[in-house]
Amino acid sequence: MASTATSNAPSEIFYSNHGVSLCLIPNRRNRLMRVVDFRSGANPSKSELVARLARQEGIERVFTLVERDEVSTWSRLGFQREGTIPGFYKRSDAWVLGVSVDRLSPSSSDESGMRRAISLAQGDPPEPVDSEKVYQSARKAVKQVEDSRPAARLHPARDTDVKKALASAGRGKRALTGFENFGRDVERFFFSCTARGGFSLMMGVETQPCFDNAFIELLTSPRTEKEAALTRVAIGLLCDELFEREVVCCFAVSPTDDEDLAVAYLANGFRRTGLLQSHYARGDHRVDAFLWARKLALPSDG
Repeated sequence: MASTATSNAPSEIFYSNHGVSLCLIPNRRNRLMRVVDFRSGANPSKSELVARLARQEGIERVFTLVERDEVSTWSRLGFQREGTIPGFYKRSDAWVLGVSVDRLSPSSSDESGMRRAISLAQGDPPEPVDSEKVYQSARKAVKQVEDSRPAARLHPARDTDVKKALASAGRGKRALTGFENFGRDVERFFFSCTARGGFSLMMGVETQPCFDNAFIELLTSPRTEKEAALTRVAIGLLCDELFEREVVCCFAVSPTDDEDLAVAYLANGFRRTGLLQSHYARGDHRVDAFLWARKLALPSDG
């Protein structure tokens, strides 16, 4: 049977042939792509296929989530372990492995040379972030966070509110996300947290009901101490809401150069469970991300 590569929707790309069956979920904003494998095994053609399809979509970095027994398979294909999400599969953890597309299958010299020329034309990239230093600083800052919680309200957001918030964050170049799909067969809903003084934070939640997990995304990062305090409150209110919905575990990512967000997650009981390499695209350079996870409840027998 001839191999086929089709796109059922802008958010999912399927590839299938005799030995490989994959679903690729691209995040074009961050030039990032998740690989979902339907057929286990270290087929050597997987890495070449992923690299080829990724380049067709302008992707620079790929990652996958697997259970423990598949970690060695993906390691042999060139992927490196970057973290875990405890309870992602309800009763077992997900291991996150990632790799740059060029490491999977080096690009042509012409293509690499073109990227280097563009990079030099745009100026030298910023100094790399010392993620461990930021994390340790955030841990110290959490101990100094005041117990008082500013008053804020969490309420479901309408589609029109989400679109308006996305447009505003985009114009201000503050958007951390476009609420792109992370997984398959998911449900997505949105909440807005508001407070006096004009504070408003849009938050997205992507859930997989079969596993009772939830991926949390904040549209923007705080800019002031007041916004930082209210962001901590917003995350806490959202976790309370997810607990009421019987979500077992939730997880999130944040740029390693954003200490305020690191403090916000730590203050709400999240643990750093990984460091995702080059997860965010910032123009012609990339920034790592902290992976945060929190167990909310014990899995039910349902």
